[in-house]
Amino acid sequence: MDERPSSRLSGFYRQSLDQRLATLAGWAGLDDADLAALRAGLSVEQADHMVENALGLFALPLGLGVNFLINGRNYLTPMAVEEPSVIAAVSNAARLVRAGGGFTAGSSEPVMIGQVQLLDVPDPAAAEGAILASRDRLAALIDPLHPSIVRAGGGLRGVEVRHLPATPAGPMTIVHLLLDCRDAMGANAVNTAAEAAAPLLELLSGGRARLRILSNLSDRRRAWAACQIPVELLARGAAAGDEVARGIVEANAFAWADPYRAATHNKGIMNGIDPLAIATGNDWRALEAGVHAYAARDGQYRGLTDWRLVESDQAGPALAGRIELPLAVGIVGGATKVHPAAQVALKILGVASASELAEVMAAVGLAQNLSALAALAAEGIQQGHMALHARHVALAAGAPAGLVDQVAAQLIAEGQIRAARAVEILAELG
Repeated sequence: MDERPSSRLSGFYRQSLDQRLATLAGWAGLDDADLAALRAGLSVEQADHMVENALGLFALPLGLGVNFLINGRNYLTPMAVEEPSVIAAVSNAARLVRAGGGFTAGSSEPVMIGQVQLLDVPDPAAAEGAILASRDRLAALIDPLHPSIVRAGGGLRGVEVRHLPATPAGPMTIVHLLLDCRDAMGANAVNTAAEAAAPLLELLSGGRARLRILSNLSDRRRAWAACQIPVELLARGAAAGDEVARGIVEANAFAWADPYRAATHNKGIMNGIDPLAIATGNDWRALEAGVHAYAARDGQYRGLTDWRLVESDQAGPALAGRIELPLAVGIVGGATKVHPAAQVALKILGVASASELAEVMAAVGLAQNLSALAALAAEGIQQGHMALHARHVALAAGAPAGLVDQVAAQLIAEGQIRAARAVEILAELG
């Protein structure tokens, strides 16, 4: 049973910044140090120890996705993102899904792939047999390198051999080491395993090892999320719920069939996943690489969601959505343990494992996609986006903090969300 308060925070966006922090502190049990970390983020001194040639900091807004109910549990999702409308959109979609019973989510075991490239192998078939027969030897070599992972129940899970008979550099034999990384993202552990195994693989194959590194196509480490929303809840303005639902299904079919549309469709999904990854100190670039490679796994790049009309469990038509994608994330090691704001973000989420974090990310990605497709199917994407963009325009025109909302409101009222008009309004305000 979920013991946390409801994540349905009605009117949260209307609160002042201080009020939001107070609300969040009560919800997630944050102390003064946690709130200070959210406000200040990383120090210059910490940054100097994290990257080479450090110069300073480059900040992103850190916001909060609300209303999420996943597997019967309430979640608030910290999101670091500069694009307006992303957090509002995902929160609104989560509210709709919540009314339909919330998200269900799951994940596979957190297995990562380490690749060892073998060249000049005299007999690839014989090499494959010898390598596969040596799984226990490889486990005895690799597992002691990662005692904490093994204690947590992880370790080497399997060995695979792939043959690339015709490449620009000649034939290659590729060995996959399948390592269960538990709550770590696992890049360092997998790279260490691949390097340690290379001499034995050379001996077994008669070839020479070149690359020894993880694959970011982490297709053994997947997460998925699904939802059902009664059609009547999808009504937007003059568009009836069944019309919006049909439009979402048709838009999804477009993304399945056409890679040009699929690229934008999937970018929208990552609009939700990347900010959560950044907020929790995870490698969003690795996620992007894996997700987009997975989207082309059958030889054509396709959209990653599936939306269709069904008869709901509560009787009546419903829109059913599902997403499944590789999500290699961690809650231990790396920036998750170095960046103070990332630590607070994980505290807000309250996830107990990397797999649970991946499931939340999948739900966030599905919600972001739902919001974008619903807007496209009804009023179009620009109406809501440009209204939220008005504050950016006001800031860019030089509006001081006390006048940003006033200038933005006038831009929206006039339907002229342009920098030149914002400058004129500022001049009129004196």
